[in-house]
Amino acid sequence: MPAKHRAETIHNRDQDDDASLYSIGDLASEFAISTRTIRFYEVKGLLTPRRVGSNRIYGKRDRARLLLILRGKRLGFSLDEIAEYLNLYDADPHQIAQTRLLLHKVENAITALEQKRQDSEKALAELYEIRQLAIHQLKGRS
Repeated sequence: MPAKHRAETIHNRDQDDDASLYSIGDLASEFAISTRTIRFYEVKGLLTPRRVGSNRIYGKRDRARLLLILRGKRLGFSLDEIAEYLNLYDADPHQIAQTRLLLHKVENAITALEQKRQDSEKALAELYEIRQLAIHQLKGRS
């Protein structure tokens, strides 16, 4: 049986089953990312799939971690910040430290984005003003 078919045979799509397993291709397709990206996160220690022969087999924990990694990247967090967050999850079963860190990081991100929004609004106002001046100047010369 080819390796790809072995991984597909192992894969179980039942989300409620604790034994749900995914191939690297399954996760890449589900999250619209490349298998190379998933391997990169593995090299960085953010994902730890099991191996069956030469195949990577990802469980529900890996899938959940990948979701958190991608969300963190989308929100502008660095891989180091994401790793810190994921490591706290493993170390603190009550997730107190993890939640405190998350709150701190989110508050900082909100502050930074609010500042960027204000800066963007100022820049847009200046651009609108320059556009109006240019239009007025062109009308005066026509």
